[in-house]
Amino acid sequence: MNDAIPHRLSMLGHPQRLALFRLLMRRYPDRLPAGEIGAVLGLKPSTLSAYLSALSQVGLITHTRAGTSLLYTVAMEEVRETFDVLFNDCCRGRPDICTAAPSPNGDTGMTDRKFTVLFICTGNSARSILAETILRDLAGDRFIAYSAGTKPYSVLNPVALQVLRDKEHDIAPLRAKNIDEFQGEDAPHLDFVFTVCDLAANEDCPPWPGQPISGHWGMPDPVKAQGTEAERALAFQQTYGALRRRIEAFTALPIASLDRISLQSAVDDIGRN
Repeated sequence: MNDAIPHRLSMLGHPQRLALFRLLMRRYPDRLPAGEIGAVLGLKPSTLSAYLSALSQVGLITHTRAGTSLLYTVAMEEVRETFDVLFNDCCRGRPDICTAAPSPNGDTGMTDRKFTVLFICTGNSARSILAETILRDLAGDRFIAYSAGTKPYSVLNPVALQVLRDKEHDIAPLRAKNIDEFQGEDAPHLDFVFTVCDLAANEDCPPWPGQPISGHWGMPDPVKAQGTEAERALAFQQTYGALRRRIEAFTALPIASLDRISLQSAVDDIGRN
């Protein structure tokens, strides 16, 4: 066993260090500045610095410099190594005791069938609504598209709806939904879950049943755009274009022929672009 593994596990035994690690896992492949991490977790700068240093020393996270700032992310190779040791050494590679139980709602295998995708944002009024509509219209024969919010608004953003109308999308099926609709026993089986805003990815939600492939495709909130009416409308157009490019790349993946690790890697790569 790699001598670093016990130290990594010990570091994750501390609740706040574990919360920091989980946040970076949810936001992967993003690189976060210390200030944003501290704000999300409510940590004092001195405490945060100690936790970041400790997790870096054992190889669980890494950082790069951008100007005068350090940006932190998960050291994915080392993390994989750690969990490989737990599975192969501690569990002796037994999937019956070391992996989550299959979802009662459906098959978790990536076979040649129609896949279900959920896009999540905080308000479920703009970015996630755009993504749901784009996927439905681009590849509705191969995917079932949903969207939901962690704190959904009661109405959808009118500018987002106008963008969809202008591009001749059908907006009749759209409504704001809470993620609770997708977490109960009667919820649809999910194959993919994508967060499209940082605030939603920052929230510590329960794990999704059935172990769907998850990805963070965060992008700026067009609702917060400043300037003239034309400049604000342009922000929505740019968001639509960025989401469409990502969804086009996603729908082009040979999903049925990729193993889970390769598929997760491809989803993460899309989120970087």
